[in-house]
Amino acid sequence: MLATVGLSLSYGLSRFPNFAHAEYITFGAYMAFLFLVVSNLDIYLAVGLAVVLSAFMGGLSYLILFKPLKSRGASLVHLMVSSIGLGFLIRHFLMQTFGGGIQSFRIVWPTISIGPIVTTPLLLAILIVALVIAFSLHILLTKTKLGKAIRATADNPELAAASGIDLNKVSLFTWSLGAALAGFSGIFLAMRSSLVPLIGWKVLLQTFAITLLGGVGSFYGVLIASFILGLSENVGVVILTWLGLSADYRSAVAFIILVATLILKPEGLMAVAKRRA
Repeated sequence: MLATVGLSLSYGLSRFPNFAHAEYITFGAYMAFLFLVVSNLDIYLAVGLAVVLSAFMGGLSYLILFKPLKSRGASLVHLMVSSIGLGFLIRHFLMQTFGGGIQSFRIVWPTISIGPIVTTPLLLAILIVALVIAFSLHILLTKTKLGKAIRATADNPELAAASGIDLNKVSLFTWSLGAALAGFSGIFLAMRSSLVPLIGWKVLLQTFAITLLGGVGSFYGVLIASFILGLSENVGVVILTWLGLSADYRSAVAFIILVATLILKPEGLMAVAKRRA
């Protein structure tokens, strides 16, 4: 969910799919690995520094690449190709720095039993962090001047600029926030399994599927779509197992949802709800 919210925010403002978002996910994971495993810092400090650097990466990519391109009237294709190129640069920088092999955070998580539910501290932390961030973003977008500026810019940039909103500052903050959330999700992904240079690309399809299903730029739509996709993938695993197929095909569920959304409801769920309201 964290990566998807980040993509939805930047997508809603910039109006193009940023494929470098996958590398923001990967970058956050590797920065946490650097601070936690290599530098042996406290886990909270390591994660905090990694998230801050991810935010810096997102803001920097906006300032030095996407803002100049948009100011020169770059087309959607130009922006997409530029984001792919940026992704390659970040990925190969990480591969040259950390190597292309499998890395591990070397953390053994104990199991916790809560009634009939067996989980780990990491999974509980993921749930709690996701809920806290979702609530915090709700407050930001609905109760603060900055949040209202973000929503106004996403709805109508020209009208927002005419009303005195600094579009560059709003975009810079949104890109930084989106990359920070992506980096945060990358840390959790790597801690759950292992760290590889393509860890962000492994979840990019699901991220785009959720963003389009929920509605581009719709925070609440993303929350609903995250639940729908998660439930669909788990049901898909049960069906695949029943058919005697590998659970690795669960990613096909995201692809099917993505294609169905583009064909049936390209504007997304929340856009449909708003129209009916």
